[in-house]
Amino acid sequence: MKRYLAAVLMVAGLAGCASTSEPNDETRGWTVEKIYGEAKDELNSGNYTRAIKLYETLQARYPYGRYAQQALMDQAYTHYKDQEPELALAAATRFIRLYPAHPNLDYMYYLKGLVYYNDDSTTLAKWAGQDMSERDPRAAHEAFNAFRELTVRFPQSPYSADATEKMQQLVAALGGHQMHVARYYMKRGAWLAAANRAQDVVKEYSNTGHNEEALAIMVVAYDKLGMKDLSADSARVLKLNYPNSQWLQQPWQVKEVAWWKFW
Repeated sequence: MKRYLAAVLMVAGLAGCASTSEPNDETRGWTVEKIYGEAKDELNSGNYTRAIKLYETLQARYPYGRYAQQALMDQAYTHYKDQEPELALAAATRFIRLYPAHPNLDYMYYLKGLVYYNDDSTTLAKWAGQDMSERDPRAAHEAFNAFRELTVRFPQSPYSADATEKMQQLVAALGGHQMHVARYYMKRGAWLAAANRAQDVVKEYSNTGHNEEALAIMVVAYDKLGMKDLSADSARVLKLNYPNSQWLQQPWQVKEVAWWKFW
């Protein structure tokens, strides 16, 4: 009998705890329109945490229809505004996967590009004055890919013009990054790594204004490696394209003394 009473009291206690700890759901009984409207108001007011909670509630309670789709789009944007890039990317990627024919799909690609573009806290704008040898430019590559997807698939999108402009900025930044890393390796005598980076600049980022210096790096680096033919070929291309280059001393040589003063 005592054991029975103890069990009853325990169950009653647990039930009491459960009933008192369960939070009141103020959205209970709300229509989908009301939940979405409240979420949108919270977003516009900058109350991102509250907005996200409401968008999640809407999608859980009304998982189908245009409000659920719009809620997921707004959720991705809210995470972006709240400086939560990983959550923003997850929401945008989920939207693209679930609604590949949605009329606003272009915006989701644009948003993905923006998230990656701003992922380094304006790092791209600071690259010129920083040692980027140990920085991973993955975010810049991902941003470029998202913007390219947008411009290729939706050339008439209202976001295409800005995406194209940002792609140009990203290419310039990535070319500058490769050049910076090449200089870094040259300073440390890592000739092969320097030559490979410089060659990548010439092949992949030829329109970023770094070809002349990249060719000069290849001349010196290949010469240090004993690859005389490659060094001579690089010098020949340098002389042909930049006959008045500051790096040239003689037709097949690069002024190494002048070279090092730039570092």
